[in-house]
Amino acid sequence: MRLFAYFRSSTSYRLRIALNLKGLDYEVIPVDLRTDGQKAPEFVARNPFGGVPMLEADGRDRAQSMAILEWLDEAYPEKPLLPASVEDRYTVRELAYAIATEIHALNNLQVLKHLRGAMGHSEQETDEWYRHWLARTLDPVEVKLAQLGSGDFLMDRPGLFEVVLLPQVFNARKLSFDLGNHPHITRIEAACLARDEFRRAYPDNQIDSPDYKGPQGD
Repeated sequence: MRLFAYFRSSTSYRLRIALNLKGLDYEVIPVDLRTDGQKAPEFVARNPFGGVPMLEADGRDRAQSMAILEWLDEAYPEKPLLPASVEDRYTVRELAYAIATEIHALNNLQVLKHLRGAMGHSEQETDEWYRHWLARTLDPVEVKLAQLGSGDFLMDRPGLFEVVLLPQVFNARKLSFDLGNHPHITRIEAACLARDEFRRAYPDNQIDSPDYKGPQGD
């Protein structure tokens, strides 16, 4: 497998975590979003969506991170990202898709560039936009986690929810979003970052990160 990704891309981060959790070998091919590498003709010819991640696997180029995550669980059922119970799977999907659709869809790089460029908003205004939509979804996610009595993970081990949550918590911290009233989210974050699969996926530990210091792992 080859994962075309950018170190700070939230959706690329999702895929790295998932592939690590499933114990699958993959090679990272950096695509520099700062120089619009995702818009290069040779890349768009393979991925008309013109974004990352793209996973080259089983003779096919696969785009759209949530679809790839579901495909991974079907194609490689060992170490599943979704629990066995249909109700537990619903719970995981409910929270994971809330983050994927209600935060990322409004706060991805294309939207932020449009706000700063064509819409003429300042960096401060754009950051305020980002934090608004973080609160709009992370607050109810925190309430749901409290209602469910979650522990270190939503279920008995990390899966799809944690795969989607951790990149947004990374972004929240980068944007100085106050997580003080989110004890369940921060507890899950700490439990995840204590694991090798999550540490190896962390943005600063990627070969295209300016802060890369070499391979991570136990």
